Amino acid sequence: MSVSAPSISAWAPLRLAAFRGLWLAVLASNIGTWMQTVGAQWLLVDQPGAATLVALVQTASMLPVLLLALPAGALADTFDRRRLLIAVQGFLAVVGVLLTGLTAADRMPPALLLTLTFAIGVGQALTLPAWQAVIPELVPRDQLVSASALGAISINLARSVGPAVAGVLVAQAGVAVVFGVNAVSFAVFALALVRWGPERAEDGPMPERFTAALRAGGRYVRHSPVVRRILLRAALFVVPGSALWALLPLVASRRLGLGSGGYGILLAALGLGAVGGALVLPRIRQVLSSSQLLLLAGLVYAGSLLVLAWVPHPVPVTVALVPAGLAWMTVMSSVNAAMQLFLPGWVRARGLSVYQMVFAGGQALGAVAWGTLGELAGLVVALATAGVVMAGCALTVPLWPLRDTRGVNRDPAAYWPEPHLTLTAHPRTGPVLVTVAYTVPPELQDEFVEAMRAVGRSRRRTGAMRWGLFRAGEREHGFVEVYQVPSWEEHLRQHGGRLTGADQAAEERARKLVQGDPEVTHLLPADPD
Repeated sequence: MSVSAPSISAWAPLRLAAFRGLWLAVLASNIGTWMQTVGAQWLLVDQPGAATLVALVQTASMLPVLLLALPAGALADTFDRRRLLIAVQGFLAVVGVLLTGLTAADRMPPALLLTLTFAIGVGQALTLPAWQAVIPELVPRDQLVSASALGAISINLARSVGPAVAGVLVAQAGVAVVFGVNAVSFAVFALALVRWGPERAEDGPMPERFTAALRAGGRYVRHSPVVRRILLRAALFVVPGSALWALLPLVASRRLGLGSGGYGILLAALGLGAVGGALVLPRIRQVLSSSQLLLLAGLVYAGSLLVLAWVPHPVPVTVALVPAGLAWMTVMSSVNAAMQLFLPGWVRARGLSVYQMVFAGGQALGAVAWGTLGELAGLVVALATAGVVMAGCALTVPLWPLRDTRGVNRDPAAYWPEPHLTLTAHPRTGPVLVTVAYTVPPELQDEFVEAMRAVGRSRRRTGAMRWGLFRAGEREHGFVEVYQVPSWEEHLRQHGGRLTGADQAAEERARKLVQGDPEVTHLLPADPD
C-alpha cells in the first residue's frame, strides 16, 4: 500500500504558520520528555534489580496510554481539543515541577519516581490522540503524509538531541535540572496552543456524549478490517522492537562501559538514522510499496538488535543504531500516516487513540518482558531473542500486508434522505430498529448478498450494534436488512456525518442489483421508559 504523494515535499507543512508553530512546540516538548526518560533511567542504573527497574521506566511511561487511550480519544472527539490540550499541559508542568523539587531534595526513591513517571504518562495519553486529530485541521489532506513524517522527525530529532543534552546536564548539573527542563517544555507547548486560536464554527453537530462516543469508537475499530490490519502490523513491529529502547541503557553502562554522555551518543545515532530516513523516505516510496517497506525495515531492525547482542564494542554498535533509527521511523510514519488517511473525521481521535494504545501497550508490555528476560538470562539472550522474533514478524508481511486504500473515498457523504416520522422521537430514545426491504431478481441474488457484506460492515462501523440480512418468507425475491442502533441520536448521526464516500459506493453497488426503491422502516420502543 502506498499512502504518499511523491510530488509533495517532506517540508511542505512547515510553510503553514499554524502547523510550524505547534510543530516546534511539540518538538520542544518531545525533547524535554526524552531528557526526563534518560534522567529517570540513569537514576536507577545503580539500584538493585536495575535491569527490571530501568525497563519499568518505559513501562510506567507507556502503560497509561494502553489503559487510557480509548477514553482519551473519546474526550478528544467530544470536547474542544485545543482547550483539552492546554489543560493537560498545565497538569504535566505541575508534575514536572514536583519531580524537579523532590529530586533536588534527594527524596526520590524508585517507587515514587515510577509513580510520577506514570503520572506523566497519563498526561501523554491524554495528549497524543488530541494532537494527532488536530493535525488534519492544520494541513491539507495531500500533505498529511508529509506532516506524519515531520512528526516522526520531531520524535526522532528529540531522541537525538534530548538524550545528548540530558547526558551533559546529568554529568554537569544533576538529574533535577533535566526534570526542570522537561517541566518548562510542557509550558512552552501550552503557550503555543494558547497562541493558536482557530476560528470556531458556529454551526455543527452537537458533541457526542462521552459513553456513547466511547462505544462508537470501539465499534468502528472492531468492524474496520483496514484499521485492524494497520494495528496488527504496528504490534508485530513494536513488541520485539521495544527491546532496544528498554535495554539500551544497560547495554551502554554494562556491556560498553559508557557513562551518561556515551548513552546520549547511542540515542543520538538512533535519532540521526531516523531524521536521515525521513528525508529520503519520499524517494524510497516511489520504488517500494508500504508493505515492502515494512518487510525491509523489520529485517534491518532485526539485524541491528543482533549486532547489539553479539558485538560488545561501542563503534559498531553506534553504527548499527543508525539503520535501526531509520527502520523505526519508516514503520512508525507509515502506519501512522495510513491511520490518519483512512480514518474519517468524526472518529479520527478515537481511532488514533487505539493505534496509540497498541503502540504504547506493545512498548510497555514488551519492555517488561525483555527486561525480565534480560534479568534472568542476560542482555545477550534478551537482545538476540528480540532480533529473531523481529525477523519472524517481518516475514509475515506477505501473509498480512497493509491493505491498499489508495482508491478509497474518505470524504464525508451525507446521502441518506432525512427520516420523516409521525412520532416524536427523543434523541436518547432507543434502541432503534431499522429495516430496509429489497426486491432482488433471482439471477442477481448471490451477488447482492455478497455486496451487502460491505454494507453491513459500514452499518456497524457507523453505529449499528447488530446487523443482519434475511430472506422475506412471504414475499418472492424479497430481502430484509435489519440493524439495531443504540439510540435515535446515533441513527441521526449516521444520516448527518458518519458516512463516507466509500460507504456510499458500497451501498450503491448493492442498490444497483435491486428492483425498485427499498422500503425503510424505523421501529422505536413501544415503551420509551
